Amino acid sequence: MNLREKYGIPSNAVITIAGTVGVGKSTMTKALAEALNFRTSFEKVDTNPYLDKFYDDFEKWSFHLQIYFLAERFKEQKRIFEYGGGFIQDRSIYEDTGIFAKMHYDKGTMSPTDYETYTNLFDAMVMTPYFPHPDLLIYLEGSIDNIIDRIEERGRPMEQQTDKAYWHEMHDRYDTWIDNFNSCPVLRLDINDYDLMKDPQTIEHILERIAHFMEQTSHLRRR
Repeated sequence: MNLREKYGIPSNAVITIAGTVGVGKSTMTKALAEALNFRTSFEKVDTNPYLDKFYDDFEKWSFHLQIYFLAERFKEQKRIFEYGGGFIQDRSIYEDTGIFAKMHYDKGTMSPTDYETYTNLFDAMVMTPYFPHPDLLIYLEGSIDNIIDRIEERGRPMEQQTDKAYWHEMHDRYDTWIDNFNSCPVLRLDINDYDLMKDPQTIEHILERIAHFMEQTSHLRRR
């Protein structure tokens, strides 16, 4: 019996990993996909033509960056739909609009016209039949000090040059966003409760929590 069968997680489930930059979404995505024999859907960071430009000039490139991410993520949603599920997704499309685009609009680094265009596109996309809503969103959370330590440890140049105030603001916005998120069930995991790099076996404890939580929320939806 494999781990997916052991814990009774549906073979067509779509599980999304959410959380701020540096919290460990990619590591969790890979570990869960391997344990469940699911496909992965990763955010395309290294091939994004706007990312370096964006970190140099938020105001000039925020709209371009968000439109690129939105288009790439929608293509991934369509791929998940065509396969019929069985995916672990690194970052949700909801974070693009609820965190990043809104932050730049609020700070004035995305114009009201660009923000309206962006949100209209997002609203149109989520209403299509190619948009499978996740069965579960796993929210990874931790202190801002721990997260900044992780960002510095992985050493991406564009992140190292970013003012720490940006990471503090993003952390606060994530806390506010997740407290009001209701598009699908949310399981919160504290990054201090596990270490998948040092102890990969902790994935079984996480799977047990996922299975229990999905069973509880399915019962609630049937009421």
